[in-house]
Amino acid sequence: MSITCDPRENQILCALKQAEFEHLAPHLELVTLSRSEVLFEPDDKLQYVYFPVTATASLLCCLEDGTSVEVAMVGNEGVLGVSALMGTRNVALTQAIINLTGHGYRISIESLQGTLVRSEGRRAGTLRKLILRYAQTLFVQMSQATACNRRHALEQQLCCWLLLSFDRGRSNSLSMTQESIAYILGVRRESITEVAGKLQQAGMIDYRRGHIELKDRVKLETTACECYGVIKEESTRLTTDFQAA
Repeated sequence: MSITCDPRENQILCALKQAEFEHLAPHLELVTLSRSEVLFEPDDKLQYVYFPVTATASLLCCLEDGTSVEVAMVGNEGVLGVSALMGTRNVALTQAIINLTGHGYRISIESLQGTLVRSEGRRAGTLRKLILRYAQTLFVQMSQATACNRRHALEQQLCCWLLLSFDRGRSNSLSMTQESIAYILGVRRESITEVAGKLQQAGMIDYRRGHIELKDRVKLETTACECYGVIKEESTRLTTDFQAA
């Protein structure tokens, strides 16, 4: 079955000048990104950079004891594999795992770097600038995640995470098990069960058999920590900057 998925629904690809996009487009490969699929692990040599369109992913810091914690969430506003363009060892710095099944485009590191060299030989190289601007947004998310994990209650963290998931997925529903959410937030599943139950009783969400439905955004935003507002504001600035590129 043929899949229709416009690469320019990814905000970075959409912000490219037409000529630069046309040079990049032949190297873009449409891929299905399935929930729980791991795209790369820390220290993996990066083979591809991914531009999500309808899928979302978490970037996770993994610890020796097998636990992990999310440091950033990526949707159609961003790119997975930013470190490949940082002039370092071309290795992944975090784990990247898909949260929401959907589609995206990938390009091999070799093809991407070749395209960048050609485009920058002709002019300013918009793509690199856009990706580096997006890296700033990732730094904001990671900094906020550090403070959030240290200072905010799990109920606040879960509300923030749910809101970001709804925003990134551009939907008021989410398919995600409590076990998966616990893994992403670095807590026990029982803790997620307890907090999700409270949110459901308060009428903020409906949670049944791994399916979460948003019921009251205002209440959810009121209960969430300040981190949601900080990240949302940065995302708004990012969109504005992309539109002005």
